Amino acid sequence: MKNILLIFVGGGVGSILRYWISKLLNNTSLDFPLGTLAVNIGGSLCIGVILGVLIKTSELNTSLTLLLATGFCGGFTTFSTFAYENQHFLKNGDFLSFALYTTTSIVLAIAAVFIGIYLTK
Repeated sequence: MKNILLIFVGGGVGSILRYWISKLLNNTSLDFPLGTLAVNIGGSLCIGVILGVLIKTSELNTSLTLLLATGFCGGFTTFSTFAYENQHFLKNGDFLSFALYTTTSIVLAIAAVFIGIYLTK
């Protein structure tokens, strides 16, 4: 039960932060989901740092991992919104935005994990 509560709290905080950032950044005149891109890249960097600390020190216990990596990062990032926004681009025939958003999201998210782990060395 403790583990579920840790994930619940971390996920709740992450989701609220994602909502605020998305509202702030997606509320621009651009027809591009900067908020979703920012939270997904930021969340990838965050999980890289969290897991990098775990790899380096072995001091990050299971409770902290569940709270931060599973809960917070899981609640903060959003694959479903990313998929929906890409569906929107495809439905509207905006193939350039689809390609740019998909490629940028995947490449930068993976790079952010590597950077996060590197920063903990």
